[in-house]
Amino acid sequence: MPMIRLTVPTGSLTEEGRATVQRDLAAVLLRWEGAPDTAFFRAQAWSYLNVLPEGAQTTAEDDAPRFLVEVTVPQGALSERRKAGLVQDATQTVLSAAGLAPDDALRVWVLVHEQPDGTWGAGGSVIRYADLIALAQQDKEQADA
Repeated sequence: MPMIRLTVPTGSLTEEGRATVQRDLAAVLLRWEGAPDTAFFRAQAWSYLNVLPEGAQTTAEDDAPRFLVEVTVPQGALSERRKAGLVQDATQTVLSAAGLAPDDALRVWVLVHEQPDGTWGAGGSVIRYADLIALAQQDKEQADA
């Protein structure tokens, strides 16, 4: 199942952005992963917001806020095209949540971590990528019925 984690310096998101960014990023991830837009899959797209205390993030150049988006997906879930789309949309989502312009895109880093098959567990069982594909197909068929 997909997981997305956004790390931001304190005060770097707008009030509205802070209220919506987690669900917005989860929706971006699900869309690029190709998961069905169902309650089950939305509930499995975990989204974390880590807010760093003041002064905890800097660069050798300045103290302008930087944003780190870490995405964890099953290995093979994202083609190169899907990764590129995910990185682009996640970057735009974070820029919007922070009230920043596209020129600030280099302040957003997106790291895609692919979890090797058989190394992800949920509900007390190992979940394999093939299991997720079968669940998605089943969910889609039930939604279409």
